[in-house]
Amino acid sequence: MTRLYFRFILVALALLLGSQVAIAGNKKLMTVNAAKVAAERAIVESVIGLKVRSRESVEDLVAQEVTVDAKTAAAIKGIEYTEAIYDPDKDIAQVTASIKLGRVTNIIGKNIDFGGQTIQRVGFATSTPDMAGPLRALRAAELDAYKQLAKTIIGFKIDSNTSVKDFILQSDSIRAKMMAAIYGAELVGYRWDENGDAYVKMRLKFGFIQDVVGRRLKYDGEVIEVEGIGAQHDDFNQAPASFGGDGNFTGRTQIREGTINVPVGPDAAPIMPPEAQGGGANLGPR
Repeated sequence: MTRLYFRFILVALALLLGSQVAIAGNKKLMTVNAAKVAAERAIVESVIGLKVRSRESVEDLVAQEVTVDAKTAAAIKGIEYTEAIYDPDKDIAQVTASIKLGRVTNIIGKNIDFGGQTIQRVGFATSTPDMAGPLRALRAAELDAYKQLAKTIIGFKIDSNTSVKDFILQSDSIRAKMMAAIYGAELVGYRWDENGDAYVKMRLKFGFIQDVVGRRLKYDGEVIEVEGIGAQHDDFNQAPASFGGDGNFTGRTQIREGTINVPVGPDAAPIMPPEAQGGGANLGPR
């Protein structure tokens, strides 16, 4: 009886230790904590703002490069985590963070009184590198949206050089550059399509801005909305893989695939541009 009792104790202890090892595993904790940090950054970018720099280049009408860099830094407190979801099969965590705001000094040193408004953002993360592709695509789409906001309301600089000899295009170069600070942007929604491309919709309500030529412009509560796109695979280096996912946003960028029918023969009808108002100026010597 005593031997049977001790055997029962040993089995129970083994089961207990085994369950404790499973519960005490740190992968879930690491993943959820990483998602918290991502949500914290999202709140800082929305409230304090971020600096965005982009470079885009086209050579002889062939896409070359699109680069977007972003940076933010701030001291912040009072963030609360209202929801944390962990998927053990995919090892992906989604954390919703919020903060109630009073007076805030943003990234350009401007004081803004939010009057007790609550800002809420979502962060995603994983501890498994193989599962990070869709999350990276979503972050890329966020930066693309920030770039679009900056280019639309602040402007950008473009540098173009074209050379034609004997009616043949010799060279054509386009460079577009932008550097700006964006603050107060609101993430409206996000989603992934069947190819794994991520879509992020952002909205910005703005008042005073300083545009690319140094003018201070006042917009009376005007709202601009853009959609950023991000991919998780480089088509120039590897074949794309499929990924499906759900998000809050159900719209998508209107890129329609089809036949363009560029006229190349003698019987092709000319393509007439839409009528527009314009003008010109003589830049040569008089």
